[in-house]
Amino acid sequence: MSEHVFGGDWTREKLARVRKYLQAYTMIFHANERAKFFTTYFVDAFAGTGDRMDSNIPGVIESPLLDVECDPDLIGLQKGSSRIALEVEPAFDRYLFIEHSKKRVAELEKLKDLYPSRANDIQIERGDANTVLKNWCQKTDWRRFRAVVFLDPYGMQVDWSTIEAIAATKAIDLWMLFPIGQAVNRLLINRQPPPEGWANSLTRTFGEDAWRPRFYKKSVQQSLFGEEEFETKIANFADIEAYFLERLGSVFESVAKNPLLLCNSRGTPIYLLCFAVGNKTGAPTAVRMAQDILRP
Repeated sequence: MSEHVFGGDWTREKLARVRKYLQAYTMIFHANERAKFFTTYFVDAFAGTGDRMDSNIPGVIESPLLDVECDPDLIGLQKGSSRIALEVEPAFDRYLFIEHSKKRVAELEKLKDLYPSRANDIQIERGDANTVLKNWCQKTDWRRFRAVVFLDPYGMQVDWSTIEAIAATKAIDLWMLFPIGQAVNRLLINRQPPPEGWANSLTRTFGEDAWRPRFYKKSVQQSLFGEEEFETKIANFADIEAYFLERLGSVFESVAKNPLLLCNSRGTPIYLLCFAVGNKTGAPTAVRMAQDILRP
């Protein structure tokens, strides 16, 4: 497997909290007689190599909104998520690892050799995470399956339609790293609304354009040319967080109210670790566990 490259304390903290939830999740499904009926899945939708994230990611280095090369805290975003899941005991029944890169898929295949007792339960899909996830959600018989999905994108790669598909199963617990500062806040220009391309990305991420009046205030000012209308950014990180949690709550049964704000070594917010659950019966227990794990 690829050499480990760490992404700072926040990366380790993120993975440690997800690990705690996975361990509690599988314990419930192995100890509870009614829960044993279900086949459990762990899904890593941006699996990387299963061991680390390469810094040479197409569409990342050249993006002014996600400059990995200039921020050493962002190296290693995907470090260990798939392997952590494979090492959880009791084990999940099945694993689905999704990755777009052919090179990193080849690395993921080596997990079957590293974890021979899990080899027959590992499914690796090469493709766009949004497409693969939506197809998987639609084709799976959720009367017999339950799952934890981990969305750990490099930036704003997750479409809202994918989140809707996950929620619609009524059977998936979602952990998501939302790029609150690394991407979203960077698109929100202070003295004017974002250009069309950036605005479209925000709408695709939130699933609606209601972010505009939430994040910007219109005002009329006098100029040399008469009265002119301006839009000024009024949103801070707390406003963005509240809006995203509202959006999750609009499609999921329940959402953890205390997402974890992850900052880089300079104290700048970069990601928000969020949790949402789709199953009505399991929601109270799942949210209670997640909120306890997310506490500082």
